[in-house]
Amino acid sequence: MERNELYPVFLKVSNLNVLIVGGGNVGLEKLTFLLKSSPNAQVQMVAPEFLPATLELAEKHDVDITREAYSENFLEGKHIVVACTDKPEVNEQVYQDCRKRSILVNVADNPPFCDFYMGGIVTKGNVKVAISTNGKSPTTAKRLRQFFEDVLPENIDDLVNNLNEYRKTLKGDFEQKVEALNEFTKGLVNKKD
Repeated sequence: MERNELYPVFLKVSNLNVLIVGGGNVGLEKLTFLLKSSPNAQVQMVAPEFLPATLELAEKHDVDITREAYSENFLEGKHIVVACTDKPEVNEQVYQDCRKRSILVNVADNPPFCDFYMGGIVTKGNVKVAISTNGKSPTTAKRLRQFFEDVLPENIDDLVNNLNEYRKTLKGDFEQKVEALNEFTKGLVNKKD
């Protein structure tokens, strides 16, 4: 059985510079999901043309729109790049340029040219669940996202905030605090022995 060896991280994209290369439907989709999760993301989009919906969304979120063809100089100061043009040779060039500069890159719908995948995301207040299918099945990730949206209770954020306050009152070292929190939250997980 093949294993998913991806390491999940949650990026503070409001502190990082993101470049999206492409102004078509896929570019709009990537921008939409990025801003849905992180409305204050620092994003520049580069393409000769943009969909009206992209321009509208970009204006609401201070996205830097650049109406030009891609060139390597757009990578200056970028931390993360998503390539989603309708020209495979441009996307591959973006990938090669990013690899030379050690910039994380995702070429849409092309797993071999990805350092990371943009998975399904469920957010309820402070709780965020990210779902990966190892780049194999976006549809499965979507279905799992819908499942978790249904099963995570709406008041889960209250639980998180209350536990955070409780944690602040605990005395002792790290291990003692973990033990106390484990004991306190045991009832949240119903395990059948």
